[in-house]
Amino acid sequence: MKFYNLKENDEQVSFAGAVKQGLGKNQGLFFPTELPKFSESEITQLLAMPLVERSVKILHPFVAEDLTVAELTTIVTDAFNFPALLQPISTDRAILELFHGPTLAFKDFGGRFMAKCLQAFCQKETAATGVEKKLTILTATSGDTGAAVAHAFHGIDNIRVVIMYPKGKISLLQEKMFTTLGGNIETLAIDGSFDDCQAMVKQSFDDNELATTIGLNSANSINISRLLAQVCYYFEAVAQLSRAKSDLSSIVFSVPSGNFGNLTAGLFAKAMGLPIKRFIAATNANDTVPRYLETGEWSPHETVATISNAMDVSNPNNWPRVEHMLKSGIVPADCVSSVSIDEEQTQSTVIQLTKLGYISEPHAAVAYKALQYSAEEGEFGVFLGTAHPAKFKEVVESIIGQPIGLPKELADCAGEPILSMDMSADFAQLRAYLLAK
Repeated sequence: MKFYNLKENDEQVSFAGAVKQGLGKNQGLFFPTELPKFSESEITQLLAMPLVERSVKILHPFVAEDLTVAELTTIVTDAFNFPALLQPISTDRAILELFHGPTLAFKDFGGRFMAKCLQAFCQKETAATGVEKKLTILTATSGDTGAAVAHAFHGIDNIRVVIMYPKGKISLLQEKMFTTLGGNIETLAIDGSFDDCQAMVKQSFDDNELATTIGLNSANSINISRLLAQVCYYFEAVAQLSRAKSDLSSIVFSVPSGNFGNLTAGLFAKAMGLPIKRFIAATNANDTVPRYLETGEWSPHETVATISNAMDVSNPNNWPRVEHMLKSGIVPADCVSSVSIDEEQTQSTVIQLTKLGYISEPHAAVAYKALQYSAEEGEFGVFLGTAHPAKFKEVVESIIGQPIGLPKELADCAGEPILSMDMSADFAQLRAYLLAK
């Protein structure tokens, strides 16, 4: 299978090429030339499999040109070595907990899969050419991508990782999880918003001299490997539901949405035959997509800082993939709706979930509230729990008025010094920094 550039359709690359390149010409996103379609009977068989075996079946059509089944199995086994757990909230609501990986966030699925793939491709290239391939991973984070990428790539030879994040606009524990590692992990605290960080990543890829000199790649959800990994946990959610429900025709996913990679992966799963009725893209005050779906006008506002900070994105990078699928008929045009949830609603929903016996963090609360607004009678709503509530300890404790404990992963880094370098949102400074080492 090939992957083509949504902006420059004549640019087509293999899976390995798309993973190593990250972005196509003119900052175009790569998209598969076809999405494998599983029949109803094949879906039934897939849902009966364990996570790793099923994920290999799902992913192999995309990667067959570059990875054998055995190689892919090794990668998936190493990458997905933690569960995704579906927890009931009520008779018609459940949360898919995606925070049981090493950095306590859903980004562990995509980050670890990408790191394992990239490591395998670099080793193959080195073996074939006799020359050690060196890469620089440049990525922007609004909270959780940074930790997932840092931990996935930490200690891998010949891969330098540079992570930019908006200074003072992510939680302290989120920051600690990726700014305390050192080694091949470098972190830059940018005086600006996530969108500023993201814009500098794009500028870097447009600078051919820079990209070539340092072997530039990105681990944002713009990288197709990240998205393909995320497809697998939608199948896992439906697999767990299928053990308790005979009718799978009414499943609605509410997806906390920032850069819209999570929604993109869900739409891939639906296009491949997974029985999902529709999706709700839940946003916070950064409501570019809800306004766009209502008015047809794409008009990003200045990014607003919220307590659901990983969703503080005004110009989501993955929206072109979503729109392509909706407009081309890959998925039904009416299978995505979107709603914006404000800060007061987010906080009241955290309290409401606590009363139901579930400690939530703000992003999942946004998705749960969107379900309350948008779910129809007879629909079964699954909302995604994208991060452990302890990553937002101070915010959650202030809302619910009770302490929450720190899991070991956070306790281990909480007292470590932050190793970040401060930088203004200036591409010239970033370029000089990248070339200096």
